[in-house]
Amino acid sequence: MRGLNPRQIEAFRAVVLTGGVSAAASLINVTQPAVSRMIRDLQQDLGLVLFERRGTGLVPTSEALSLYAEVERAFVGLERIAQMATELRTRRAGFLRIAALPALANGFLPRFVGQFLQDRPKLDIVLSGLVSHAVVASVAQGQCDLGFAEASMEHAAVERELMPPAPFVAVLPERHRLARKKKLRPRDFEGENFISLGPSTLSRFRIDRMFAEHGITRILRIETPLSEIACALAGADAGVVLCEPFTATEYATRSSLPIAACRRWPASSSTASAPTSRRSCAAACGVSS
Repeated sequence: MRGLNPRQIEAFRAVVLTGGVSAAASLINVTQPAVSRMIRDLQQDLGLVLFERRGTGLVPTSEALSLYAEVERAFVGLERIAQMATELRTRRAGFLRIAALPALANGFLPRFVGQFLQDRPKLDIVLSGLVSHAVVASVAQGQCDLGFAEASMEHAAVERELMPPAPFVAVLPERHRLARKKKLRPRDFEGENFISLGPSTLSRFRIDRMFAEHGITRILRIETPLSEIACALAGADAGVVLCEPFTATEYATRSSLPIAACRRWPASSSTASAPTSRRSCAAACGVSS
């Protein structure tokens, strides 16, 4: 296989992003025949079928999607080099790349970043929302400078600092029978329609283990990978959910759907590591310490 042509790679990326030769040509400012030729030559050079025609569009094959992931990483690196050159020309103070799990990236961190930048007019920030293992991988690979992830995630190339634990809270539909209680115990959830987080998360493992240890049977009707979706489902009276306080507070503040006040889950039963303090959790959830 001969060396890859950068223009072919650029054309390939454009077709994946736009789904067609015409739009790809406009994106990289070349003619349609030129894009078609570069894609054809790239497929021949690689010995792979990269696209399938469906109707008027092109659909990437599984091989193309795997290749695209590597291509995108390379382009992000090139864009970072160009951005660094711009910073050097304009003498900006610096650039900080932050990755965080969605529970923090959906509201808590954006507010903090907004305040942080007020006194740093020459600092640029990129804030990305990723699942915990992707956060750790981004920091380890040098794609991010700082990450916020579940405490269980470790990597030899990453320096880890534990933040204070944040007790889980219960998000309940309005007028739910448990909304009147000041404190909730595992037995309170016996027979409840329960909204579970994704099976691959540490939070799901801790919650399931806690209920199993107490012999509590829940009706597991719905599962979702994101606590924000779980809170929305609770607001729609689809069930109850236990999640970290950040998402619960954000949803209760922003949403017009009815959600009862958050109830502090006993810290001895289930906690999750996250960058907050016990005091801020109590203030956000509207309960006393």
